[in-house]
Amino acid sequence: MGVEEMLAIFLHILAHDVKNRIIKRQFMRSGETISRQFTNVFLSVIRCHTVLLKRPEPVPQNSTDEKWKWFKGCLGALDGTHIKVNPLQADKARYRTRKGEIATNVLGVCSQDAQFIYVLPGWEGSAADSRVLRDAISRNNGLRVPKGFYYLCDAGYMNAEGFLTPYRGQRYHLSEWRHGAQPTTAQEFFNMKHSSARNVIERCFGLLKGRWAIVRSKSYYPVKTQIKIITACCLLHNHIRREMAYDPLEEREVDLQPVQDDMGAEMITHVESSNAWSQLRDVMARQMFNNWRTRV
Repeated sequence: MGVEEMLAIFLHILAHDVKNRIIKRQFMRSGETISRQFTNVFLSVIRCHTVLLKRPEPVPQNSTDEKWKWFKGCLGALDGTHIKVNPLQADKARYRTRKGEIATNVLGVCSQDAQFIYVLPGWEGSAADSRVLRDAISRNNGLRVPKGFYYLCDAGYMNAEGFLTPYRGQRYHLSEWRHGAQPTTAQEFFNMKHSSARNVIERCFGLLKGRWAIVRSKSYYPVKTQIKIITACCLLHNHIRREMAYDPLEEREVDLQPVQDDMGAEMITHVESSNAWSQLRDVMARQMFNNWRTRV
């Protein structure tokens, strides 16, 4: 079997979530051959993670991007999403989410241009997002956040060093700012800009599930295999983002060692809320709000 055929089989299975017995008829190959070559290809994709994962780049001081210029030194955004898996019967209770689905909680970290920097699948669906994040930064080859830099997170995480969350009890979601609504306080303005920038991780997950049916359908692979498939899909997402100047899917909105630079700084090794970080957020909010009011 040639490389082109192997890759075609692999991509067809990911994109359409077809079973072995169907794909072997379409490609006129034995089930054993299909299974073996599918495994070979997705393991080869995962081995390329040092090339395919995005290196984080902080928002520069002279940024003019309307979404990101407010967050100097920001590396991107992170969040968790649930992807269905097929665990053993004895483990299903741990993988059951609050919505009753049997799924894994996947931590995704992305850059400002919607490419994955780090992906951690495998945690049970019942695990809280903040618990998955604590595990990610404590791993030897986990998520590395240099001190002085940070990621945008939603209110499900703690506002801690390296992880900037919105204000609770204030308007936040983009839908609340439609129809000409304007912020009236520094906290509301901060939340509006935070939501606009952090939405990039939601777009990443939407594109991932919109393109690869295998991560939005009920899995019939073992959990360990499905975890590797999720990782491979994220890596392919990055490759597509780099090679396609225009992605028509965007209009529809539908554990690896991260490739990161130390940036000459000490790394953050734990997630813990602090008054200093809350005060920093307050200072940012006031500066952003004052700058905006002087321009309108």
